[in-house]
Amino acid sequence: QVQLVESGGGLVQPGGSLRLSCAASGSIFRVDTMGWYRQAPGKQRELVAAITSGGSTNYADSVKGRFTISRDSAENTLGLQMNSLKPEDTAVYYCNLKLRKAGYLYLLDDYWGQGTQVTVYS
Repeated sequence: QVQLVESGGGLVQPGGSLRLSCAASGSIFRVDTMGWYRQAPGKQRELVAAITSGGSTNYADSVKGRFTISRDSAENTLGLQMNSLKPEDTAVYYCNLKLRKAGYLYLLDDYWGQGTQVTVYS
């Protein structure tokens, strides 16, 4: 089955940079979208950035201009370059993979990694 493993989280000072990576393995077929979500303490999970199989991207307004999502289709890896980090970026970051079900155009399966902690401290 599909597995997603995040790495790269850690402690960083405000204004610093961090790069997250997600390695996907297993039956990776019919990729619709890959993305990064995050969940801060006491808050709901939110979409940070996503990239489609066609290469188009979208970002949460809060990270636009600071974060960059990338995907290496050949290696089945997903990256998130985070610059100018702020304390409000502190959260557990999750890698997400959406696969289209065989025979369906719009029905998707969601896969999640276990998350990696990002802490921006002063």
